[in-house]
Amino acid sequence: MSRSTDRVALGPLSVSRQGFGCMGLSHTYGEADEAESLTTLDRVVELGINFLDTADVYGLGHNETLLGKAIKGRRDRLVIASKFGNRLDQATAGRALDGRPDYARAAVEASLRRLGVEQIDLYYLHRLDPMTPVEETVGELARLKDQGKIGAIGLSEVEASVLRRAHAVHPIAALQSEYSLWTREVEATILPTARELGIGFVAYSPLGRGFLAGALPVEANDRRHQHPRYKADAVAANSKRRLVAEAVAQRLGVAVAQVSLAWVLSKGVVPIPGTRHVTHLEANWAANDVVLDAATVAELEAAFPVGSTVGARYPAGSTPVPGLQPA
Repeated sequence: MSRSTDRVALGPLSVSRQGFGCMGLSHTYGEADEAESLTTLDRVVELGINFLDTADVYGLGHNETLLGKAIKGRRDRLVIASKFGNRLDQATAGRALDGRPDYARAAVEASLRRLGVEQIDLYYLHRLDPMTPVEETVGELARLKDQGKIGAIGLSEVEASVLRRAHAVHPIAALQSEYSLWTREVEATILPTARELGIGFVAYSPLGRGFLAGALPVEANDRRHQHPRYKADAVAANSKRRLVAEAVAQRLGVAVAQVSLAWVLSKGVVPIPGTRHVTHLEANWAANDVVLDAATVAELEAAFPVGSTVGARYPAGSTPVPGLQPA
């Protein structure tokens, strides 16, 4: 049987080996066309991808509204994940991150309306609010779960100690963090802790925002232009490492993106690559059937040692997790 048909568990949820990250359908990486985005989402479902990831902040609500249009008539076949905590109204709220219980309740109600659903299957705290104990946030999410507003609770970009504290309040179904060949810091303590606690791990940006697929930003309004890893000197340095992945891809007769995704899949996590283009989507999905032997995994990891990638993950002032960002 094709590995593309396999399902994996995220807490109580059964999801496809790859999910689909919807963020790029709302102008993050250049202009997005709604008709094209809906066509891509149609193909996502046709391929058997049942795990769709969005957030209220993507496109300031646009992404959830778009996804709501795409899932009409087939809601029961899909696992919908969304996130809150990055305030949509930062200018007036006075705080960029908000995990307060009253905001959690208001945010989930707004997301339910935009998505046009009665329940969000997996609801994440998008970023930890340093002013609100995670126990208070998770306690409110547990109440929302009891009321049927959400099906399972997730966290995104938190340290291992925070994950433990949250899990002690209510079982956490999934932790979402950046994870790819060029972003491996979670392997030290975060990923082992999630595994110890039985928490599923969802890897966002598994293709390094396109870099590990051989892509660079070309549109002027592409957010990646702001990222240190996309500055010329960083691209030059990191491209030397990518040559190893390209050599592996040539040897196996597949695309470098498929090698990069196959490496993430080999770690027993659920990657959520995103794209606006059906051809890229289909190629990404085919990575499910690319099997890397232990020697090839070691070869790739030797080219991308933990902390060796040149450039910070995010622009200055927006590092998601203190202590995880390589120098």
